[in-house]
Amino acid sequence: MSAGRALRPLLLLAPLALLVAGCGVAEPSEKRATDEAREVAKTVGERLYGQRPRTADEAGREAAGMEGVEVMRVDGTSSQDGDGLELVVRTSGTAFNSTFDIEEVTVRRCFAVRVAPWSEWREKPRDLDCPDSPPLVFGPPPEPPRLPGRELRAKLPRVPEGGRADEAEVRRVLSALDMDPVIRTEVQEEGAWVGVLLLVPGDGFGPQDCVLARVGPGEREVWVPPRIQRMRGEAGCTVSNALHPAPPPH
Repeated sequence: MSAGRALRPLLLLAPLALLVAGCGVAEPSEKRATDEAREVAKTVGERLYGQRPRTADEAGREAAGMEGVEVMRVDGTSSQDGDGLELVVRTSGTAFNSTFDIEEVTVRRCFAVRVAPWSEWREKPRDLDCPDSPPLVFGPPPEPPRLPGRELRAKLPRVPEGGRADEAEVRRVLSALDMDPVIRTEVQEEGAWVGVLLLVPGDGFGPQDCVLARVGPGEREVWVPPRIQRMRGEAGCTVSNALHPAPPPH
């Protein structure tokens, strides 16, 4: 074999060798697009991560409301029962590699996302085949119970100047309001004052729904904290804020 013929295969392989040396092994676009779809599914687990109990409807509705996510199936009844909930979600991903592709490659893939108190943060969703059925459709969430701020204002006891509020009396007023059992109440006495919190548990992301009140010498107040103070991580919806109201935001 002549030297020229022996070198010809090596010359043909040279561009590929340069590509591998310069950029690493190029991933097929379908794999990269699938990885992108998996990342979208992973955000579902991140959104639903935590200790807060969720029913199948609550978890499914929240996931379905996320951009680029279709909920195909929800297994289980509650995140707290048995093995928790498993959501089968369908997401999509797009990739383009000019080395291999003429146009963008888009894939739609299904993944299983676990929702339970013991789920790991950023847990990798499990790949699985998509069900033949269409995506689930969830109705609007039920209206949260109304907080009886007006009734509370009307029935709170009046405390004369120089007097002190009676915690037991305030608790009797709250008991007589016949509130929805979902509403959480807290009452705290501090010196001559009594603070009250009425709270509807939220989703941990949007503003909380709460009413604060305080009763003391010559004063009784009932109010809803500003929205920014009711956001996650803020202390607006606390009985401490009822006793020591935070200044309004600028």
